[in-house]
Amino acid sequence: MRRFRFLAVVFSFLVFPWSSRAQTTAPHKRPMTFIDMMAMKHLGETAVSPDGKWLAYAVTTVDLAQNQKKTELWLQKISGGEPFKLAAAQPGDNGVQFSADGKQILFLSGREGGQQIWLAGFDATTGATSKPRRLTSLATGAENAQWSPDGKSIVFTSAVYPDCPAITQDDFASGNRCNAARDQALATSPVKAQVFTHLLYRHWNHFTGDKISHLFLVGVATGRMRDLNPNEAHDVPPDYPSQGLGGGFAFAPDSKELAFTENFDPVQAISTHADIFTLDLTNPAAKPVKISTSAGGNFSPAYSPDGKYIAWRSQRRAGYESDLFRLWLYDRATKKGKNLLPNFDNWVDEFAWAPDSRQIVFAAPVAGEEPLFAVALDGTLQQIDGEGEFAGLHPLPGGGGVLSSRMTGASPAEVAIDPSPVPAGGRASQLTHLNDALLAQLDLPAMESFWFIAKDNTKLQGFLVRPPNFDPAKKYPVKFLIHGGPEGNWGDDWSTRWNPELFAANGYVVVMINPRGSTGYGQAVVDGVNGDWGGKPFTDLMTGLDYAEQHFRFLDKSRECALGASYGGFMANWVLGHTDRFRCIVSHDGIFNAESAFGTTDEDWFNLWEFRGHPWDYYGKPASEDPFRKWSPSLYAKNFKTPTLVIHSQLDYRLDVSEGFQLFDTLQLLGVPSKMLYFPDECHWVLKPQNSQLWWKTVNDWVDQWTKPETK
Repeated sequence: MRRFRFLAVVFSFLVFPWSSRAQTTAPHKRPMTFIDMMAMKHLGETAVSPDGKWLAYAVTTVDLAQNQKKTELWLQKISGGEPFKLAAAQPGDNGVQFSADGKQILFLSGREGGQQIWLAGFDATTGATSKPRRLTSLATGAENAQWSPDGKSIVFTSAVYPDCPAITQDDFASGNRCNAARDQALATSPVKAQVFTHLLYRHWNHFTGDKISHLFLVGVATGRMRDLNPNEAHDVPPDYPSQGLGGGFAFAPDSKELAFTENFDPVQAISTHADIFTLDLTNPAAKPVKISTSAGGNFSPAYSPDGKYIAWRSQRRAGYESDLFRLWLYDRATKKGKNLLPNFDNWVDEFAWAPDSRQIVFAAPVAGEEPLFAVALDGTLQQIDGEGEFAGLHPLPGGGGVLSSRMTGASPAEVAIDPSPVPAGGRASQLTHLNDALLAQLDLPAMESFWFIAKDNTKLQGFLVRPPNFDPAKKYPVKFLIHGGPEGNWGDDWSTRWNPELFAANGYVVVMINPRGSTGYGQAVVDGVNGDWGGKPFTDLMTGLDYAEQHFRFLDKSRECALGASYGGFMANWVLGHTDRFRCIVSHDGIFNAESAFGTTDEDWFNLWEFRGHPWDYYGKPASEDPFRKWSPSLYAKNFKTPTLVIHSQLDYRLDVSEGFQLFDTLQLLGVPSKMLYFPDECHWVLKPQNSQLWWKTVNDWVDQWTKPETK
């Protein structure tokens, strides 16, 4: 459903300060509202000029009245100064990048119809840009553009019809006309039926159709392009780069080679395998060469600046999307690779090479944080920064430190700079200030950490957010949040969808537990949910809540509501059949019937791993030996008593809307107080601003309805 090993010294540095981070009452501030959350600006992609002097970044704002989001591109000097809009860009433009010589900027724009690559000259002294020019005119558009190090070419992706003529440097028109005609015929045809011949025919929120994503190379000076994956012979042509679980591609420093991720397995709906390939760009007849060897997924290749190595995120086990993400280092001369962090037991979520090729900077989840680390090529590991969640990593030239985005549970993402990629214990200084004025008005209590011992003596972590204007003499109702994944976590980050601060704002204490399956506590804890969905994770959650009730006396355990989405929705349904301790439940897009969920999900590998096979593998066996029956909330319906709000969306192809309908139908027939919120135009998440407003109102009203104090 998800779908991104630590030293004792690092552990103590990260966690100990949290225990004293309870925020005192701030009477001059006010609680956050949904309108406040919508008014906040959201940091998007970032880019740094090659001289390390300029920052370009995307900012998204929400117009609630118009039910729209608008993205704009901004520029700012890294040394300081006021930000200003990128003059060459228009609202909606994205994908900004600097050329290697710093004299041009690339971005993607749909200003003349379909999204294409645009270029503009850049003055590194003033930040001024020249009038942009459109580089591509491909009927199927352009995405994921990446500039070559020599500045002469750009690689990008575009979804094309594999049976159309290949686009080559000598013949662009034939393939382009064919693709345009096919799109036009599909758009104008009164018949909208589709024929499926293989799995993964739909993904997340859309039907995949007949197109296949290919890599294209386009010359900056000439505009001539060629398809790097023309009509390869496969029963099911693969996407380039792999789209199911992730991908990525990168130029070699000399611009003569490309590394990319691809999955050639014939049934991609049951495969988490993906390999790293290299392609000689100097030879149009060259074929991809596989350089990875692991049975699991391999993603996000990146060349060292000196060209000696390629690093990527690698998994060992096939079929398991949540296996440990290792940092793999491949020597291009010897053609051998190694795990650069053999003793590091948490996922490497993101990484970037230092300019001197001597270190790799990476972010990894550790005990509710996503700190920054630096690892040398000999495996020496150091922590750079620890509080909050870091992403978008840019090691700066000349030892200028690491630029990244940083968020916490009480503040949305901002761009920050850590002083250097070498010393441990540094502190990032904030560079952008997108929401300072609004945040200064709001009472946002800090997230507090606590630890407890599970039934089998495993040490686990929980978090708590107090309401604004907290009074320790009062008793507060509780919103008990259950995270999705199941291989995910709660931590020190900001979200507009399940925001603990907003859940707490109307007078609740928010409690969150990281049970078995949670990331940031070693792979054994992550694996602890596999095949045991309603077992240890359920007891972990209940034990963690018991601990919170015993140690935080301001919790009113008679007024608690459990809320969860995705795997958290499954667990909300499991709670519904296994305990009556909650006054209410909110179940958002969770599994209700494990067998029907198996047949209606898009990524079949997930259930094959988590439920240990197919439903028919267990026919004729006792229910205790059948994970699809043992862990199916539907079979415990006779125990349902707790008032439940069901939420599901029509375009959710990860967990089909039928799961929500089945749950609501069951609750109604049992006479359990229940309500269903149905979105015909949303997917696994609720993303449209006004839909989000309705979601928050409906959820909070439901919790308020059932957690009011008893009248005497």
